[in-house]
Amino acid sequence: MSDFDASFDTRFSLTPVDESGTTETGVLLMGLEAERLLAGLGLAALADDPAQVLIAVDRIKHGVRATMTFEALVEAGAQRWRETRPALAAAVGPASPPAALRKAWKDTLRMFAHCDLGDPGPATSAHLAACWLRRNEIDRLAQCPAHGEMTAP
Repeated sequence: MSDFDASFDTRFSLTPVDESGTTETGVLLMGLEAERLLAGLGLAALADDPAQVLIAVDRIKHGVRATMTFEALVEAGAQRWRETRPALAAAVGPASPPAALRKAWKDTLRMFAHCDLGDPGPATSAHLAACWLRRNEIDRLAQCPAHGEMTAP
């Protein structure tokens, strides 16, 4: 006699087939530590800027050490956050009540259409969205004032 109950379904539940890969990426990003989010934003900002990528590639081609430390990436992300945060706050207004992660992710990406962010690439947009959804923690880490935004208790 086996202790295994064949009627017990041990499969995990997959996301709905109509969810985009971007949404699932967002759910993963929102689970990262704030420092990793800012480091990702710093790297994404570099990769989304063709001139910065060209300079980095040129430096590597000519043998110049072009490695960045994690701390430098965090600072680059924090700088990008401080530059972008006012436009995001102006487009959204006060913090909204908590929502399901996937809905909050989609709403945040839609909000970017109403922000003056220039033309951020997909990596920057994803990291900015995750940072926005975790803005209280990101603001503290980036030493960014909340721009008068009310936060939920």
